[in-house]
Formats: sequence, structure tokens, C-alpha cells
Amino acid sequence: MKRKIIQIDEKKCTGCGQCIPDCPEGALQLIEGKARLVSDLSCDGLGACIGTCPEGAICVVEREAEAYNEKAVMENIARQGPAVIRAHLEHLTSHRQREYYHQALEYLDEHNIPVPPHSKPGAPSGEPSRPGHGHVQFAACPGSAARTITRGPLRSVAPAASQKSELRQWPIQLALLNPDAAYFENADLLISADCAPFAYADFHKDFLRDRIVIMFCPKLDSDIEGYIAKFTEIFSKHAIKSVTVLRMEVPCCGGVRYVVDQALGRSKKTIQVTEKTVTIQGQIV
Repeated sequence: MKRKIIQIDEKKCTGCGQCIPDCPEGALQLIEGKARLVSDLSCDGLGACIGTCPEGAICVVEREAEAYNEKAVMENIARQGPAVIRAHLEHLTSHRQREYYHQALEYLDEHNIPVPPHSKPGAPSGEPSRPGHGHVQFAACPGSAARTITRGPLRSVAPAASQKSELRQWPIQLALLNPDAAYFENADLLISADCAPFAYADFHKDFLRDRIVIMFCPKLDSDIEGYIAKFTEIFSKHAIKSVTVLRMEVPCCGGVRYVVDQALGRSKKTIQVTEKTVTIQGQIV
């Protein structure tokens, strides 16, 4: 059948991988240093990945392609958890894809998977499909959607003892780290998205304590391939005891785990990885 589908200009593509996290449908992969469309079946042709390509290498064309299958896509989406399910539902909502949206809800119902709070089709801006959640409609990246976080009133409380920093090394940004640093040997690593410590109040106590921290942003940092290479060096050169990945609930933050998994595959190391997701409200999913 002839339909709209994305097309990648191989000459323009630098293999940065920034488009990958914005395709939770799983239609894109980084292969031999280039982003590739690996499945017509999984590409809905709506172009959510276009805006994150810094080289303008992605466009939507109309060509003969295998029919998009929403329920086959949902099988992949559902495995990635509530945050990705919600992002996909809102992706369909923002592009007014009512038929695909209802097919997605049917899949969740058929498999007894809870429907996460999300903006429903046709709802006024700010009206969620479930009460108590301030998720608004948007037409671009879910992580860029403006929202207000409601907190309770300030209360006067007795001053508590100040919490000590649990930071054990410097620097902490992946771009500045030396893969040969001695503190990586026999370390428990905390690989954190930049925003997570701001959203989660007990970051030091619950996550940073007794760990070596590495921070980066898969959405804003441009050298994703370089980051994969640096992590590969760290994993290859050191005995790493464990890896904890701390990411935000927004779909682009899935790139944190993507980078880690790619590096582990290249290093041929088997290391225990625990992934935790922080909501924008500051809760652990």
C-alpha cells in the first residue's frame, strides 16, 4: 500500500542517535553508525523523530510501505512501562490519530494493562483523561510540554539536621569524565539523567550514597555516539559491580538506558543493571 512514512538521508545522518529515544514504537535503530528505519510495520509516519534530528536528515515521504500495525507496535510499547505507554497515547492524541488511539486502548484492555493518565483526544488544553494529573496536550516532544507542579502549602517545621553530600568523585558530567579514572574500579555506578536530582528530593540518600555518579542528557547532549564509546571504555577497562540507571518519566529520557545498553553490548560485559524512573511530581515509578 502507498502511505506516509519517514525517510532518512544517509548522507546527512551523522549517527548521533538523538532520534532513537523519540521513537518508542521501535522503528529506528543505530546500525553501522547510521540511523536506520528497520520496520515499515512500526513506523506510523507521523514524524515524531524529525524535530530531534540536528542535521535535518529525516523527512516524511509517501511511498509503497507495509501497513502500519498499531497492535503490533503496542506489544513493544507495553514492555517499556507506563511512562512510554502514556507518551505513545499522547503522541497519537496530539496528531489526532483517533483510530490508532482506540486500537492502542483495545490492546491494553485485551492484555489487562492499566491505562496510564494521559490527555484524551479532543480534550481542552490541560484536561487529562484521568483525574489528579496535570498532563496537558502538546504537539511536540512530551518532555518539553509546559506544566505546573502543584505542591501543598508551606508549613513551619523545626529545622532538621542538614543532610551531608554523598558525592564521592569529580567531575560528574559524562562529557568531562576520564574513562581511566581509578574510582571506576569495583564501583557501583549511578548513571543519572540531568533532571533526576532536581525532581527527586532524596537523591543523595536513596541513590548517590556509595555510588560513583555519571550524568548526561540524551535529549540535549549532541554526541550520543561519543557517549556510547566512552561508556564502552569504562565498562571494558574496569570491574564494575553494578549499574543503576535513574531516568525521568518523559520518553526522550529513555535514551539514558539506550546508551548504557549499547555500551554494554559493545564491551561484551555482563553487568547487573537496575532501572528506576522518576516522575515529574518527584515519585519513583
